[in-house]
Formats: sequence, structure tokens, C-alpha cells
Amino acid sequence: MYATVLLDRPLKQGFLYAIADDQTVEVGMRVRVPFSHTELTGYVVEVQEQADPTLKILPIKRVIDKEPVFGQNEIDLAQWMSRFYLCSAGEAISLMIPGGKRDSGMPPLDVEEDPLTDRVETLTTEQEAAVERINSHDAPMYYLYGVTGSGKSEVFLRAAEAVIAQGRQVIYLVPEITLTHQLARLVTRRFHDRVAILHSALTESQRMTQWRRIKSGEVDLVIGARSAVFAPADKLGMIIIDEEHENSYKADQTPRYHARQVAQWRCHHQKATLVMGSATPSLEAWKLAQDGKMPLLILPRRVAGGTLPRIQVVDMKGKEGVLSDELKDQMRQVLGEGKQVVLFLNRRGFSYYFHCRSCGYEMRCPHCSVSLTYHKDKNEMVCHYCGYHTRPIHVCPECHSLDVGYSGFGTEMVEDAVKAQFPMASISRLDADTVVDKKTMGPVLEAFRQGQTDILLGTQMVAKGLNFPGVELVGIVLADSGMNIPDFRSQERTFSLLTQVSGRAGRYNDKGRVVIQTYHPDNAAIIAAQKGDLEGFYRMELENREMTGFPPYSRLVNLVVRGHREATVIHACDELAQVIESLIPTIPSKGSLQLMCNGECPIEKKREYFRYHLLLESQDPSAVQVLAARALSQYKPPRGIYIEVDIDPLQML
Repeated sequence: MYATVLLDRPLKQGFLYAIADDQTVEVGMRVRVPFSHTELTGYVVEVQEQADPTLKILPIKRVIDKEPVFGQNEIDLAQWMSRFYLCSAGEAISLMIPGGKRDSGMPPLDVEEDPLTDRVETLTTEQEAAVERINSHDAPMYYLYGVTGSGKSEVFLRAAEAVIAQGRQVIYLVPEITLTHQLARLVTRRFHDRVAILHSALTESQRMTQWRRIKSGEVDLVIGARSAVFAPADKLGMIIIDEEHENSYKADQTPRYHARQVAQWRCHHQKATLVMGSATPSLEAWKLAQDGKMPLLILPRRVAGGTLPRIQVVDMKGKEGVLSDELKDQMRQVLGEGKQVVLFLNRRGFSYYFHCRSCGYEMRCPHCSVSLTYHKDKNEMVCHYCGYHTRPIHVCPECHSLDVGYSGFGTEMVEDAVKAQFPMASISRLDADTVVDKKTMGPVLEAFRQGQTDILLGTQMVAKGLNFPGVELVGIVLADSGMNIPDFRSQERTFSLLTQVSGRAGRYNDKGRVVIQTYHPDNAAIIAAQKGDLEGFYRMELENREMTGFPPYSRLVNLVVRGHREATVIHACDELAQVIESLIPTIPSKGSLQLMCNGECPIEKKREYFRYHLLLESQDPSAVQVLAARALSQYKPPRGIYIEVDIDPLQML
């Protein structure tokens, strides 16, 4: 007997291995096999009795599983991902299957009695209409667009209950691991413990335990972040994507899949329904709805009686310090009434960079082309891309001036300023520096939810989907941090982030308020967020995208060429560009098909790799993928050069 095995390598074919007489091997099992001069985990996708007798076939070393851990649905998905994301099927399937070899128990879920986790008995008219429409299954996918606090989660759960009552399974995706625990508390009692959690913070063995439970049919509802979209639900009836607009649904390593695209394919393949939702839909989803290709279900009001917060924009030009008088006054008032404050800044550390005021010298990372960030608590300059760290300087190494110091500010500096202004208030900071692992985040959020903390300061961790009844003020310390990034999506991101963060305020009353501090008060995204004018902003942004030919009016493919020697990287990039240019006339296209860019990435160097990129664009989505696939099959990069493929990139830094 012989087994065809897929390996986690960028190789398009499977490999044949011999099965020993004392081994039991079935499709869907993992095995250890020799490959080149090493031993790898392989995934069995076919078993056969005959093989070419002239081939030298190596034996399987060891069988990992006693029973299959994946099936034909996962094999079909891996093959589709291989074609769509231009990776190998082995890379795709190894991404799906947990690496655990033995089962391991899950930490117990905290499901104490809590009014916020109880089932809502009475729905609003709009919620009832949305649930009824989804349950009609008259379309393959639906979009639930509702203001923050409008009760989207309850609609999702009612739709899930209806699917589960039919004997089918539901996958419920959230953008952050933190939110999986909040959601798990909400649903564990409701779905009689037939719930599984899948995310990257679990150990491999814990993930495998959950994976086996799902595959065996013991689980009705799967909750998780991005990777839970691969859950082996053979009786899949629905996939729910909450906060669909979030960038965290896009993988940042090969294969660079987007959970929304994978979910669309799975739902089509397994005849399931896709339900997405957000208060700030992605522009791609919004256009689909506007074009009539996906029903848009609208929840226009908050279910707990709260009204949308009053938003004040503060121009920071000419002001000193990180907290304006307007923000400090609002904080005093809210804290004086015994309510809570959320402060948001999407930049960690103490100061953004450290430089010489005499000659302009900046402390930069030797491995990446970015400035180092000063972290006061460690007295270190840190690179947020590769982790390099060193001590701050006191004398400029170029002009020997003593006039060196900080510029810009991060969450550490804001924390110091808040403690100085509000010494009696308790404050917690949530960012990548304070959250050592995902376990440390839960207690901080729980203390804030229980009212034990007055002020929660953080980066994007505090912006997504969190529900805190005591919050009456949200302060956005600097709205400008994402505006100046060289990316056509920067305005969309700014509007979405401001709207989402603002939505944390006043969810249960009409006293919510938001203060947005900015150096660009006339920016269109800030004005639209202040007015709550989503439709006007999206209309303007779609007009801009159509005029410039960017998504959703085209498909982009970004090919990043990286290597340790810059000259070799540039040469390889130019060679690949020539191959692409020669192929363009040979590929039929219903619209534009072009090489838009050949040059260095905005962050030219990361982790000692020089990075240049080629950006392909077409109004015909399939044509640009065919172009990229043919170019990559024809061009063989020199030794030491790697090419990363990103279909529909969300950022190109």
C-alpha cells in the first residue's frame, strides 16, 4: 500500500510513500516522513494499492493519528487555497490542522450568572426582521449593518440557534482572541456546553482536543478568531463573521488568506449561509450590498436605550502636552460622577522616536528601515518589527551634540500624563508591552467591566467589540496615527477606527461623549466620523477608488521580493518584472491588466531582509491571478531570494 502525502513546503505536488504492513494509514491522518535530509509531518490525501515499480519509494516513518483528523472537505479547501492564494496545498492544509499529538483539557470557562450574558427575550422590530430574513435562506449571504450597540450579536445567535435546531453546525468568527472569551461566556449556557473554542493562544494539544470534538459532531457552535474558519464542521450550516471590516481577518504569513474569502468558498462548497456584520463594513462588502449582490439588513438604533455619543473634535495645533484642556475637563466630569473613561492611542511606547535636535540624526533599527521607539519603563529603544533593543543615546554619534531627545508620544507617555493629572484615579494600560500573553488581558478587562478600574488606556485592543456599561467618555488621544501611511485604505481605516472606538461610549444611556484630538480637523474621515455620516463617507471613498482604479474596482496582487543583499533583490525584482511585462499581452482580460509598481517597499528593510515589491492590478480578478501564477511558474529566483505572494493585500508596508 502507498500513501500520497502533502508537505508544508512550497511544492505543488504530493509525494508517494510506502505503508509498512504493521501500519494503519487512512486518508486524513498525519504521518512522519523522510524528506530531503530531514523528517517532516505529512498529510495523507490518498491511499492506493499500486505504484510505479521503477520508482524508489521511501517508507512512512511513523503514523501520528489513530483515526483521521481531516476529511475531503479540508482537502478540497486546501486545493482551492492553493489555486487562489498561489501557495501549495501542503502549506494550506498544514495551516488548518493543529499540531498537537495528544488531547489536552481546556481551561474552564467562567460562566457565572451575569445579566449581560443572559438571552435577550424581546427583540426590537429591526432585530426580528433581520432574524426572519436570515432564517429564510433566500440568499447565500447577508450583511447585518448596525450602529455600535444595536444588538447584532443577538441576531447572530438567534440565526445560529435556528441552524443548530436543524442539526447543522455554526462557525462564529470574531476579530480578537479576547472577544472569543467574552462570546464564550455569552453562549456556553445557551448552547448547553456544545461549544468549542479555536484560536492561536491555545496550546497545540488543546486545539487538537477541540478539533476532534468538532469533527466527531460533539460541537454545535465553534467560536474563534481567524483560524477558526478552518474548523472541521462536516455538517456546516452557517458561518458568522462579526466585525467583518477588521484587518485581523487577513493572515500576515504565507498563505496570506482572508477569512472572509475562505468563508465564502466554504459556504458555497458546503451549501451553508454566510452572515457578516459590522457598524463600519469594509468598502468591498458595502459595494456588494449597494450593487444588490447581498441583502443589507439594517439595525439603526441601540437596543439598551443608549443614544449615539456626542463627538467633539479638538484641534491640537499650538497646544502643549498630550491631553487637551477639553479632554481633561470631560474626564474630570465623568470621573466625578463615578463613571469610566476609555483612552485610545494606536501607538505604544513612550515616544515615537529619539533624535538629535542639532543635525536631525534619528536612532533607527540596524535590521529594519524604521525608527526605534523609546520605552521609558525599560529605558530602552525598541524596534516594533524585529524586537531589536538598545539603550538610548546621550550624545549624537554624528555631530556630537548633547541636544538629543524624544519626539512624538505613545501609550506610556499618555499613562504618565494621566497619572499626573488624575492621581486618585485607577488606570490600566493595554498594549503589546503590558499584555505578556493573552491570559493577562482577561483580568484587566474584567476588572474594568466590574468598575474596579476608572480609566482604561490602550491601543487597538480596546477598540474592538468590547461592551462596558460604565463607560461614558472615550478620548481618542491622537486620531492622526494612521493617516500618513502610504496606503489607499488609510482614510477608510481612520474612519472605521474612530467610529468603532467612539462606539464604546454611552451604550446604556444618553450621556456618552467622545473627544477626538487631531492635528487635521478638516480631514474628511474625521468630519464624517464626527457627523456619523457613514453613507456619505463611503460614497465619497468609492468615487475616489473608482477614479484611481483601486479595489473594490480592481484586484491587486502584491509580490514582495526579499533577500539579504540589496543589489541581488533589485536585480531579481527587475527580472521578474520583465517576465510579467512579457506575459501581459498573452493573457485575455476584460479590463485593465498592468504592472503598477516596481520599487522598494515603504518599509524597505525588515529583520535584515531588503524588500522590493511588484504590484499587479486588473479590473478582471481572474486575469491578474493568472498573470501572477504564470510569472511565478516561469521565474526561478536566485539562491537566497524569496518571493511572498499577497492576493488582495490590505496593506503594503
